[in-house]
Amino acid sequence: MSQASLSPVLVRAITRVMRPLVRLMLASGITYPFIAELLKGLFVEVADKEFWLDGKPSTDSRISLLTGVHRKDVRRLRNQELAADMSMPEVISVGAQLVTAWLEQPPFVDADGRPRPLPRLSSSDGEVSFERLVMSRSKDIRARVVLDEWLRLGIVSLDDKDRVVLSTEAFIPKEGLEEKLYFFAHNLHDHAAAATHNLVGDGAPWLERSVYYDALSQSSIEELNTQAQQLSAHMLKTLNHSAMRLETRDAQDSTPHQRFTCGVYFYSEPTSGETTK
Repeated sequence: MSQASLSPVLVRAITRVMRPLVRLMLASGITYPFIAELLKGLFVEVADKEFWLDGKPSTDSRISLLTGVHRKDVRRLRNQELAADMSMPEVISVGAQLVTAWLEQPPFVDADGRPRPLPRLSSSDGEVSFERLVMSRSKDIRARVVLDEWLRLGIVSLDDKDRVVLSTEAFIPKEGLEEKLYFFAHNLHDHAAAATHNLVGDGAPWLERSVYYDALSQSSIEELNTQAQQLSAHMLKTLNHSAMRLETRDAQDSTPHQRFTCGVYFYSEPTSGETTK
C-alpha cells in the first residue's frame, strides 16, 4: 500500500490515539530518536510473528516490504530480543489474591457483603484479622510486610481502633510508579487490542462501547462521574465474583487456559479541546 493510498480517516484516528502517548513520553523524557528505534523493532516483531504468508515465516525481504524498514535492519532486529512484556509486580500478584478474598469470602466480609475492617493481629480466640487474611493466601510472606506496602500505596488505611480498612474496592495503588505503569500497559493494551480486532480481526467482535455527549456543564460531568464510579464498582465486583467461581471450576479443565480483561474508564475535557488532546 502506498502512502498516498492510506485512508485519511485512518491516519487521523491513529494520530489522535498517539497524542496522549506522545504527551506521556515527553513528560517522561523520552525523545523521538529513542521511540523511532523502538517502533522500528516493534514493526519488525509484529510483521514477523503475525503476518505469515501461506502459513510460512516471512523472509527478511517481505518484512522489509511490509514495514518499510531496511532489510539490513530487519535482519539485525530479528536476531535480537525486544524487552519482554511487563510482568506483574509481586505486590500486585499477591495483593490481588488478598483483595479478592477480602471482597468476596467470609469471614472477611460482613453480612452485607462489604469488606470488614480487620484487626492487625490474630488473637488467641481466632478472631478474623489482617494477619489471618494474609496467611490464608500465603505462608511465605509476613502480614507486616504487606501492610507496610499497602499503607504506602494507599490501598489500606488504619482507623481510630487500629484496624486495617480497605480504602477502595478496586486494586489501584495511589502511589508506586511500577504498579501504575503495569496497569497502564495492561489496560491500554487490552483495550487497544479489542478495538483493533473489531476493525481488522476475524470472528465475533469484542465488547468495546462508550457513551458520548459534548454539551454538558462541569457540574453535570461531576454528577456523571460519580454515577459511573458507583455503577462500575458494582459491575466489576459482580464480574470478579463470577470469575473467581469459574476459575475454581476450570482448575480441573485440561484445555489451555485463557485470560480476560473487562474495564471501564471515564474522561472529560472542554469540547473545544477535542482536536488537540
